[in-house]
Order: sequence, then C-alpha cells, then structure tokens
Amino acid sequence: MNIGSRNFDFTNGTSYIMGILNITPDSFSDGGSYANLDAVIDRAAQMVEDGVDIFDVGGESTRPGYTLISCEEELQRVLPVIEALKARFDIPISVDTYKYQVAKTVLEKGADMINDIWGLSYPEDPEHKMAQVVAASKKPVCIMHNRPDVMPSATKGSSYLNLSKENPQYGFRNQLLDDIKAQLDIAFTAGISRENIMIDPGVGFAKDLQGNILSMAYLEDLKAFDLPILLGISRKSIIGKSLDLPVDQREEATAALNVLGRAAGCQIFRVHNVRANKRALAMTDVIRKEMEA
Repeated sequence: MNIGSRNFDFTNGTSYIMGILNITPDSFSDGGSYANLDAVIDRAAQMVEDGVDIFDVGGESTRPGYTLISCEEELQRVLPVIEALKARFDIPISVDTYKYQVAKTVLEKGADMINDIWGLSYPEDPEHKMAQVVAASKKPVCIMHNRPDVMPSATKGSSYLNLSKENPQYGFRNQLLDDIKAQLDIAFTAGISRENIMIDPGVGFAKDLQGNILSMAYLEDLKAFDLPILLGISRKSIIGKSLDLPVDQREEATAALNVLGRAAGCQIFRVHNVRANKRALAMTDVIRKEMEA
C-alpha cells in the first residue's frame, strides 16, 4: 500500500506505528497538550526520533460524550498542522475525520489518507459522500468498525467464518464481521480500490467492556477479509475498566495488547507512546520471523 511517498509492505512481517497527534482541547488522553502549532511540531519531531511511520492528525475529539464541532473549526485546527508537517518531515499524514467535507479539503491540501471512525457509514452521510471523496482522491482509507448503537455482549461463538445473519450461532462475532463487510461494500461500490483499504475493529466504539474484550479475541477472524488491520487500543477504557487504572497509567497494558494484536495478525498500531510500542512490536516481530521461518 502506498501512503504518501512511502510503500508499506504488509507481507514482510514488519509492524508499523501510527502516532496520534490530537489538535483538540478535550481528547480523553492528551486533550489540550498540543493546542498550539509549536507544541504539535515538537511532539511530531519526538515521534520521528522514536520511529513513527504515519502521523494521525485529529481535529475533533471522539471520546465518549465528545463535543461536536463544525467542519470549519475542524479545518482551522488541522490545516496548519498538515502544512507544517509536510514542510518539516517526510512522514505520511493521516487525518482522523468522519466528515466528508473535511476529508475532501485535507486530501486536496496534502493529507495522504483518511482514518474514518465511522468506516464510511456515518449516519448523517446517508449518500456515502465520504466514500465518494476517498474514491476520487485515490488515496488510502482506514475503515473502522462502528455502528449507531452499542453492540450487545455475547459469549465466543463458532471459530469458522460465516458472514450470514442466518447462521444460528450468530452473535457478537458475526455481527462484527457482518458490519465490516457492509462497510467494505460501501467502499467497493464507491470505487475505492482494495489496495487502498485497511480495517480497524473499532475497540472503544459502539461496544461495552465485554464487547471490547471480544473484539480483541476475534482479531484473527478479521484476516478473512485479506486486508491490512489497524489496531487502535492506546490507553483506552478497555484497560482502565479492566485494571482500574487512570489514563496516565495505561502504557504497559497498551503495549501488551498491541503485542497480542500483532500475534493475531494486526500490522498497524495507532498509539500515543511511539517509542515503547515500537520497541515492543519490533521484539515481537523478531520472534515471529523465527517462528515462521
């Protein structure tokens, strides 16, 4: 997959790190930390030193209970950052947005991919204009699992892949896979190439705690789609609720979950702490290559 000027080979056993750059006052982990351009550039420079592969720039918090902002305000936050990052670093830039108006502008202004938390299925975009914008740009997109309602918890079902709701063992796992298949159908109908798609199980979105845990348990099943898998687990509530830890004490568990994700087939990892996760995943890749040799 080509993202910006770089080719990402998802068949060579290498993990890739997507570093989170939130330009927001209210993100759950680092809201307000990088609210001015100088702070963002300093943070980005540290990420480059630590080995980041992709910047993921977000102009609107999507934490539970987040405050909606206009497209204009979101663009005011992200466009100067895109311009500054492009001028200083040779690192691909992803923009975390679900608004097709924002996506169209940032792609025209130099963003290299879109990271869509609604996976092209935002309820207020019934005509799927986001998919059309991405298709026209011929740039990559990350399609994250999401849905308007919280998915019910369920015990683990059958181990074979069956995407049909008529399956009598239909439950959380099958619903997750069905939803992603429907999101991919939107992408293909709009003309987005398979070579420009990665998927994300959407841990922390439209799922209760048990659903988030099951999303990790079913990661291997996502390989049936034969697409790169991105895991965004960094500092999320699955850790806080499972271990009763505040946001600033979730780094070790984040790295542990990313290692589990790598073992299950994930290839891109969206994180706050680039260095710690880069090292943990690099060590995982060393062992995996020997096991697969």
